[in-house]
Amino acid sequence: MKKNIKVAFQGEKGAYSHLACLEVFPNAEAIACSTFEEAFLMAKDNSDFKIIIPIENSLAGRVADIHYLIPKYKLQIHAEHFQKVTHNLLGIKGSKIQDIKTVRSHSQAIGQCRKIILQNNLKEIISADTAGSAKFVSEKKDKSESAIASELAAKIYGLEILKSKIEDESGNVTRFFIMGRDSDHPEFKDKKYITSCIFKLKSIPAALYKALGGFATNGVNLCKLESFSVKNTFDQVNFYIDIEGHIEDPSLQKALEELGFHTQKLDVLGVYEAHQFRFINK
Repeated sequence: MKKNIKVAFQGEKGAYSHLACLEVFPNAEAIACSTFEEAFLMAKDNSDFKIIIPIENSLAGRVADIHYLIPKYKLQIHAEHFQKVTHNLLGIKGSKIQDIKTVRSHSQAIGQCRKIILQNNLKEIISADTAGSAKFVSEKKDKSESAIASELAAKIYGLEILKSKIEDESGNVTRFFIMGRDSDHPEFKDKKYITSCIFKLKSIPAALYKALGGFATNGVNLCKLESFSVKNTFDQVNFYIDIEGHIEDPSLQKALEELGFHTQKLDVLGVYEAHQFRFINK
């Protein structure tokens, strides 16, 4: 890894995206951005920048806006990363759970920790992100205030972990994309790969059925297919797909060629090694 590499993420220091940055690029400079778009702009304008962006969560599903930002800024996916998410109830030093009256965090984190909130009759305050909530509690220095955030956020902002692993369901995992301005396709070897694409179909009957037929006839597996609306219209949608395989595999090339016959537009977002998380419990 280059020593001068910089990695941008959305959120305050201590966010789960920051945690993912440290796991993937432990020696890189991690730069916090207030919005996803700000992070995309950094990578678009400078090839030394990579961004690490959450694409989906095992409990909450797709992360809003990302599917629109990817085609807008035309960054390439270099890798994927699966980050385990463990929520913690944080308060100022010296506070206890019985002192707390309010809890603030991102809406998804609040929704994933409903049991402890109800058990302690806490007033919920929705915030932009988890680490920002921890920062707010640290600055306010009020024993009645708490935040749901990562262990890293507690360390950065000097907060007490009043209770760890407070999520209602275990196995909470977020999938991240590592993206950059330039293509970075790995050499085609005897490994597991993912090829990701976005396409828009021609507006004809059975277009999706015909477009996907090439994957079946060529024995290529789709591991994800999602639709999302084209901006300012209800008439058409874009489709996002993850395909098992490398773009240099002849079978996948034939499947993509067939797909191309039925699309107005087809963009390959990246080819990258499948993360080991995909093979756990298989």
